[in-house]
Amino acid sequence: MLREMSIRNLAVIEEVNVTFHHGFHVLTGETGAGKSILIDALSLLVGGRGSADMVRYGCDKAEMEALFDLPSIHPVWQVLNRLGVHAVHEEMLVIRRELSAHGKSSSRVNGQLVTMTMLREIGECLVNIHGQHEHQSLLRSEQHLEWLDLFAGDLLIERKQNYRTVFSGLQQVRASLRDLENATRHNVQMLDLYRFQIEEITAAQLKVDEDESLTELRRKLMYAGKRMDAVSDAYDLLYGGKGLDMVSKAVAKLIDIQSYDPAKLNPLLEQLQSAFYQAEDAAFQLRDYRDGIESDPDQLSQVEDRLDLINGLKRKYGETIPDILAYLDRTMMDRDKIENRDQLLEELRVKEAKLYDQSLVLAQELSQLRGHAAAKLSEAIENELGQLQMPSARFRVQIDATVSGSGDTKQIRLHTNGMDEAIFMLSTNPGEPLKQLSKIASGGEMSRIMLALKSIFAEIDQVPVLIFDEVDTGVSGRAAQAIAEKMSQLALKCQVFSITHLPQVACMADHHYEIRKQVIGARTSTSVTELLDQVRIDELARMLGGVEVTEKTRHHAQEMLDLAVRQKGA
Repeated sequence: MLREMSIRNLAVIEEVNVTFHHGFHVLTGETGAGKSILIDALSLLVGGRGSADMVRYGCDKAEMEALFDLPSIHPVWQVLNRLGVHAVHEEMLVIRRELSAHGKSSSRVNGQLVTMTMLREIGECLVNIHGQHEHQSLLRSEQHLEWLDLFAGDLLIERKQNYRTVFSGLQQVRASLRDLENATRHNVQMLDLYRFQIEEITAAQLKVDEDESLTELRRKLMYAGKRMDAVSDAYDLLYGGKGLDMVSKAVAKLIDIQSYDPAKLNPLLEQLQSAFYQAEDAAFQLRDYRDGIESDPDQLSQVEDRLDLINGLKRKYGETIPDILAYLDRTMMDRDKIENRDQLLEELRVKEAKLYDQSLVLAQELSQLRGHAAAKLSEAIENELGQLQMPSARFRVQIDATVSGSGDTKQIRLHTNGMDEAIFMLSTNPGEPLKQLSKIASGGEMSRIMLALKSIFAEIDQVPVLIFDEVDTGVSGRAAQAIAEKMSQLALKCQVFSITHLPQVACMADHHYEIRKQVIGARTSTSVTELLDQVRIDELARMLGGVEVTEKTRHHAQEMLDLAVRQKGA
């Protein structure tokens, strides 16, 4: 549930801190007081779109924060874990969002920065907002299929995943078929190019890291003379310059006197002897290295030519030899596709037919499951509508197969959800045929149908916070009372909020909040106050009687509250 929410500098709200409870909450107030701003703030907190003009005039930024208390089995914890957001089941979930006057936005969950995409995914698990204009989603048939599948449960979801795996393979094969079938004269021209490129790269007989070893060899060949001169000079200094002879004589001198001061002379003698042996070994190695140096202009020319060839291929086909070889593999595949086009087409068509048949069987299984679920959902919605003062309403979920073509070429068209489209059909009056919602339902009827759906799906989607923003617009009398009772029943399953102008709805709430706009100094500000006892009676009286509150309207308001208590306790 939503425990607390704080808002600062959003529209006409300067600062508001509100504590919420379990059950049914209503938000009331005069028109223009800013009731919907609270809903806007919560919408922003769960990933809604914001803009700079929502920031209170003269302020740098708007700040919103919400505290959620959720059970350890709630799906949001899995979502947070998958998104890499640190969260502990035993602690509450804190969501914070800032919206700057320059239009930039930042969001944090438990103090960790998250993207808007991440915030929306988290928010979908926490809050479901239904506004008076949101019933347009009822008119979209793709939404109908999603609701039906959700109602059908885990078995259909599992089967749909199996179907999508096979259908994805079918789509890939069809994409390959389209590429091959679109082969034109251009492909023939490309075939010549592919053959030339393959021959050019293959003839080079490239080896991985060959360019690096050739570069090193070229460096040695280019500087063979310089290496010969330097090594010869070093060898001559050691032998011809009598360098080793001088060290040998120094060793002999120390040997003659070492017995006079062995403690200090022996270490020096050892160092000189070691230096002599090392210098002698180095001289022999220098001699061998010198004798192995070759100056070969022909080999250098061959190395240069090979490097020029490799560099030329790099300019055409890739920055490295592995890149060139990878390009060769791709080009050979493209060549084979063109050369073996007819054979590949036949193979792909056979594969397509097989995958289509497999997809069709799985789609038919989905259709059967949906048929059973549609009957149950229709019955459940009719039952809910009866409780919402639409006893004569008939509701059906019509399932039709999607097709393409016509006549002999007519074929079932598969899509990512199978072969079906679902359409919600309604008849509100006895004797009237079933028609699509968009053609017959009024705004008040739409609100009640949406409320019926929300009542059915409250436990299925496990969203803990359900908000109705003036969905009771266009209804009155017994229908309004029925909506209030339904919201109260729904609040036993989740936390329900309703912005309303109807006293029938307000009196059924477990918690009543008044949104009031006031002018302090030269600025307008909105406040939120939880109403208790006599203050709540006065607000209900205002809703009943308009601006003037009389003892009669107060008495009537008290009667409505007493009746609501009895109704909820029944």
